[in-house]
Parts: sequence; C-alpha cells; structure tokens
Amino acid sequence: MLEFPRSTIYAQRQAARVVPLHPARRGPKPKVSDADLLAAIRADLAASPFTGEGHRKVWARLRILHNIRVSKDRVCRLMRENAWLSPHRVPHGKPSLHEGSIQTEAPNLMWGTDGTRCGI
Repeated sequence: MLEFPRSTIYAQRQAARVVPLHPARRGPKPKVSDADLLAAIRADLAASPFTGEGHRKVWARLRILHNIRVSKDRVCRLMRENAWLSPHRVPHGKPSLHEGSIQTEAPNLMWGTDGTRCGI
C-alpha cells in the first residue's frame, strides 16, 4: 500500500529522537562568553607587572577589580588552553648523587653515626 517497508517509518521516527554526539553545555548560559573572558584575562595579564601569574590571582583580580564573576576552574581552563599559566617550579642545581660505597671493611664495625652515638 505505501510501497516502502514499514521499517523505514520506524527508522525515521528513531532518527528524530537521536541525541547529537556533542551535546550543548548543560545548565544556565554564562553571563560572560569564553571569548570575552579570554580578552579580559589577556588584558589583566598584560597589565600585571609580573611575568608568570597563576589562575587564582587572575580570577581574584577579575572578580575584585573588574567585577567579572566567573568560576575559578573556568579561568584555569582558559589559561591552560592558551598556555598562559605560570611555569611550574623545577629544582635548581645538580642533584647530589651518592657514588661512594656503603660497605664496611669488617663485620660489626661502625662506619657512620648519628646524635645518639656521640658521647660528650
């Protein structure tokens, strides 16, 4: 009667209910878009006299000085995506490697001591 299989009708109904693979952000829409927030972060970093700033200081200055109320995690995410986070601290100098021997010359011979063995 319809000249096409019944499964086509069911497939079209099912296609109308399909959820997209990349759903939109849940919850209320933010008052400040990511592009505007990124511009505010860039302006704050340019105005700062320091070379490396963390996301917490930038977030606090945005909140206090510019009255931009956003999540600290959102500021961290945007700064991380644009490689604007402060550099991590790395140890300076060369490591002290132990290249000596820890074997005694004879059994039951003390080769090191601590504060409990010193007799004054």
